[in-house]
Amino acid sequence: MEGLIQTRGILSLPAKPIGARRLLQPSHGLKQRLFTTNLPALSLSSNGHKKFQAFQSIPHGISVSHKERSRGFICKAEAAAAGDGNVFDGGDTAAISVSSKIFGVEVTTLKKIVPLGLMFFCILFNYTILRDTKDVLVVTAKGSSAEIIPFLKTWVNLPMAIGFMLLYTKLSNVLSKKALFYTVIVPFIVYFGAFGFVMYPLSNLIHPEALADKLLATLGPRFMGPLAIMRIWSFCLFYVMAELWGSVVVSVLFWGFANQITTVDEAKKFYPLFGLGANVALIFSGRTVKYFSNMRKNLGPGVDGWAVSLKAMMSIVVGMGLAICFLYWWVNRYVPLPTRSKKKKVKPQMGTMESLKFLVSSPYIRDLATLVVAYGISINLVEVTWKSKLKAQFPSPNEYSAFMGDFSTCTGIATFTMMLLSQYVFKKYGWGVAAKITPTVLLLTGVAFFSLILFGGPFAPLVAKLGMTPLLAAVYVGALQNIFSKSAKYSLFDPCKEMAYIPLDEDTKVKGKAAIDVVCNPLGKSGGALIQQFMILTFGSLANSTPYLGIILLGIVTAWLAAAKSLEGQFNTLMSEEELEKEMERASSVKIPVVSQEDAPPGESTSQLSEKSTSTGI
Repeated sequence: MEGLIQTRGILSLPAKPIGARRLLQPSHGLKQRLFTTNLPALSLSSNGHKKFQAFQSIPHGISVSHKERSRGFICKAEAAAAGDGNVFDGGDTAAISVSSKIFGVEVTTLKKIVPLGLMFFCILFNYTILRDTKDVLVVTAKGSSAEIIPFLKTWVNLPMAIGFMLLYTKLSNVLSKKALFYTVIVPFIVYFGAFGFVMYPLSNLIHPEALADKLLATLGPRFMGPLAIMRIWSFCLFYVMAELWGSVVVSVLFWGFANQITTVDEAKKFYPLFGLGANVALIFSGRTVKYFSNMRKNLGPGVDGWAVSLKAMMSIVVGMGLAICFLYWWVNRYVPLPTRSKKKKVKPQMGTMESLKFLVSSPYIRDLATLVVAYGISINLVEVTWKSKLKAQFPSPNEYSAFMGDFSTCTGIATFTMMLLSQYVFKKYGWGVAAKITPTVLLLTGVAFFSLILFGGPFAPLVAKLGMTPLLAAVYVGALQNIFSKSAKYSLFDPCKEMAYIPLDEDTKVKGKAAIDVVCNPLGKSGGALIQQFMILTFGSLANSTPYLGIILLGIVTAWLAAAKSLEGQFNTLMSEEELEKEMERASSVKIPVVSQEDAPPGESTSQLSEKSTSTGI
């Protein structure tokens, strides 16, 4: 074999090569690197053959035929065989084989991560403003109260979410991913701009106040909640659109796009960090909400301060929305997509009902849906009880909105801190432990909140020494509970949920995300609202039903933990299968050198040479 290398080089061709020519043609990427880099001169001096010059950079404007490049590639292989096998000497090797890095991260990866972080920043900046504004609109409006919220979530938000999911499923079958993204996000941007500058200033003209008053007098005060939906329908539509922004833009559009352009290794490293910039947005958006809340108090008499601040905040929302569209365009324009395993199961085009049946029949999707629904019900059971205390403590819209601005800022700081710790959790303990932290945190903090409400009497003297009333103490403890629960959700629960989509095939990924994120999220919130409505009707008030709500919370979190454990095993199995498929694809791409029978040394056949080449790793 050594003699063969010295006399003929690694590759020897028959007189009339047929299939070998295709085998020896280098890939486009390799040819580009070979013919655009200055390399040191190499020669071949053994056995009296001519010396071959090493490849030099080709001047711009001079063309090289395909045949000449192929011949050069063969000469390169012979030069490597004659020498040490190291064609690229010294620093040239590192320059060619190692891509550029900044802070230890490849530039190509940074071109994905930085725009995605900015997109998430803009999306959550908007969501914080919308979330803090929607409650003020519907709760403080004339003829409305906090009782409208359970009806909105159950009878308005959920049907619209289901309708959107059906429409999104249809559009995903006929539109490209880029067209689908713009088709979904642009109506949100247009609506929020129109609401601040057109619909709210005309609210006195478009709201049926007289009809609602007449129906309320006929039906009685117990129907105030449902009638308020009709009375302030434009505010209710804003409430639903703000809720859908969180479900659609955050969960479906952003995370779907992130899953499309990142690999699993990149996701494990950077998904928890995506939220760092986003939670800086929470801090700044919380300050923004508080600033405009305080500005309303400083305006002159006769000026609708809320209308002025609403126009300013909706202008910010529109600007951030346009920035999101620009970042999406830039990434699609300049960032290459990663290669996926080609052996995924190809799913046929399915109608809406077929898609729903397929998703329901998948244990993997069912477990994911359980996680999302359980979170929605659990946080709603605690959050609505806390908001009832918050409304009692801060009845003024200005005070209520200012407190929510502080709440958002504290949530951003806590989440930022947990984001820094989440990467360590994923690296040290893996997906399964990370997925179980959020339900555990929610359970522990929920128990503390309900305990203070149920057994507040013994704590009254201590609370008085701290300068607080029992009501204010409950508000602060509930705020801490919501801050820790939401920070655990943003830093651990959301990345875990999105990582679980990556090993799925494309059809399940697209339609599964639409069904889970758009339907199951509102279903969880509406489920919590239905439970609370039933408890109020059964026990007379929300306060009387508090012990039973605590028991229900315990049962739901237990089911949540069980689903997370089941999903952990399925996720690990799918990831192992994907890694095996990639290894098989890499193995199948290895090509065996071709040696003609006439060029073989005496006494050795072609098959014997192939076996020797394989055994020596050539």
